[in-house]
This record gives sequence, C-alpha cells and structure tokens, in this order.
Amino acid sequence: MVRNVSAHQSSPQDDPWFHDLRLLRSRRVGPATYRRLIAEHGSAQEALAALPDVAAAAGMTDYHVCPPGVVIAELQAGRAAGARLLRQGASDWPTPLDEMTDAPPLLWALGRIDLLQRPMVALVGARNASSLGTRMARALAHDLTAAGFVVVSGLARGIDAAAHAAALNGGTVAVQVGGVDVIYPTENTDLAHQIAATGLRVSEMPMGLQPQARHFPARNRIIAGLSRAVVVVEAAAKSGSLITARNALDQHRDVLAVPGHPFDARAAGCNMLIRDGATLVRSAADVIEALGTLGALAVTAPELPLPPVPQAPPAAPRSLRDMAALHNLILDRLGASPVAEDQLIRDTGRPAPQVAPALIDLELDGRIARSAGGLLSRIN
Repeated sequence: MVRNVSAHQSSPQDDPWFHDLRLLRSRRVGPATYRRLIAEHGSAQEALAALPDVAAAAGMTDYHVCPPGVVIAELQAGRAAGARLLRQGASDWPTPLDEMTDAPPLLWALGRIDLLQRPMVALVGARNASSLGTRMARALAHDLTAAGFVVVSGLARGIDAAAHAAALNGGTVAVQVGGVDVIYPTENTDLAHQIAATGLRVSEMPMGLQPQARHFPARNRIIAGLSRAVVVVEAAAKSGSLITARNALDQHRDVLAVPGHPFDARAAGCNMLIRDGATLVRSAADVIEALGTLGALAVTAPELPLPPVPQAPPAAPRSLRDMAALHNLILDRLGASPVAEDQLIRDTGRPAPQVAPALIDLELDGRIARSAGGLLSRIN
C-alpha cells in the first residue's frame, strides 16, 4: 500500500523508502544500476554499504553515496508540496511502467493517484503548434476522456498544454521534466495547479530540480511507458515528439499520428510517421478503434519501417520492432565503462551499417554518451 511520507514519523531514516531514495540519488546510479545493486545485495541499505567498493572496482575514486541530509530535505520538500512518493511494486504503482527496461523505481506524484490505474493514451506534439493543431489536440483529448481514457502529456506549451486543458474534467496526467514541484514552462503555472487539483502530476526527478535539456528524453520515455499508445498531433521532422514516438516503439506501444499539409513544417514529422506505417488519426474514433485491435495487429500486421532519425546516415529500411530489439541489444552490451565503437559492433554481432544509425538514435535520445576517442558508455 502506498503511504504518505507523514509528518509524525520520528525520523525520515526510519522509513524504508529513505534508503531506496538515497541509493537512487547517489552519483552514477540510475534505474538500471539501482535494480542491479538491489538484486546483488538484497536491499537498498545493503547496496548503499557496498556502493563505495563497487564504484572503486569500476575505477571511480573518492566516491561517496548521497548524503542523508539531501534525502531528508527531499522528503521534507515532498511533504511540504503535498506530493507522495510512489514505489514500484506498490498497489498504486502504474503497472504499465513495469514493461519498461529502464522504468523509474520511484515517482513523486501530486494529485489523483487513482488515475494511474485507468487506461492511458499519450497526446504529444509541437510547442509552436498551429491553431488547427491545438484544436485537434483539444478535440482528441475531450473525446478520449469521454470514452474513459486518461490523457498523458508533458506539460509543455502548445499541443501538450491544449491536450491537458481539454482533459481536465475527464482525467489527465502530466509527466514533468524537472521536480514535481517545479513548473516549467512558467506560462503553464495555472494549468499545472489545475492538473494537481483534478488530475495528476508526476516526476522521477528530485524535488526542486530545475529542468535541463538532458532531462527531456528521460521524461519522454515515461510518457510513452504509461500509455497504451502515443498519438503525435503535430511535430516537425526534428522534434522531441519523435523521440517519444521512438520510446513508444521501443516499449512495444503503438504510434498514431495526425496528418498535416505537406508544406507545413510542423506536420513533417507526423507525415513521416504515417508514411512509415503509423496509424493515421482523423478523430478520437480512430484512436479508440486502433486500441481495440492492438492485440490482433500484434499477430497479423506486417512489420513497419522506423521513421528516419534526424542527422542519421542513410540506412536500409528497418522494422520498428527490429530497431527496438537492436536498441535493447546495444544497451545490454553497454555499461558505465566506455567501450570502443568497433568493439561494441563486434559484440552485437550485427553489421556496422545497422548498428551505426541505432547508436545515433540512442545518442540523440540521451541514453548513451560518446566520450573522447569515440568511446561509448550507457547513461543510467
């Protein structure tokens, strides 16, 4: 049962979540490392005790785990904001996230936790949305919530904001890019307060953390992970919405897109998705119909080629599921210690022309890093 971090506790360190949060907030510990340490040592407390030796074995000197005061301050900030800390495995945890290979172990939540137990659909798109695009987002959000779905988006300006606003009465979840108590952009402050009152805001980031560019791909993967499908309403050829769509494919979700005029740059990404096999959306009815047949499509539908990634070199046509499998294969082969690209290619057993575009995909997504000499490492 998910519990509030209550004010009457004698000490935050007495709460079992204290050690989990301290482990997760320690340097170089992301979701994958967190789970590996828990599996190897049995508990967060034992993993914390072993972490300095683990870091030393990996070549990290002067390593220190997250100080207790930092975690105490975060728990106090969460209590002050009225937020709740959700833990994977608890009854109120959104189980669709468990299907992710890099699911967040903990989430801060502010608002109606019950919405996480309902079927969710993501609506994402351009920040500089057109009038037609925002109208479409509002119509989709209104009709999807009327049909019983919760609308998930990223609280950005443009399409995200329009979708959230239209779904306030029916149910909406905003996945934030910084701390759940930090509203970005500030122009959405009123909307964020309305969502906290009637919907839900969530974030895996520490309380009080200001958004940074590298946080956006991590936020996008949660949007996709929560949702049964991702609908791209309006997106340029180079946009974060396409990263969310790629996350959805990696997580075996379906991607749908609203078509636009060929001369409108804000529709280029959607048109590419449709060209390469995404379901075309004219109204919420198309989304609902697609969701009702996802099981059959998984068996009978042909594989779909992945939309081309901005700045990637030309490559042979690739299926969505093949690329998702290749992404996961590469991530499995990489860790915190840098590896030469040619060695990684040999380890995957795949041809270099297939691996090179996938590496660019993952680098643009912020999931791997390239250091001096072209060495590659996984970002946890």
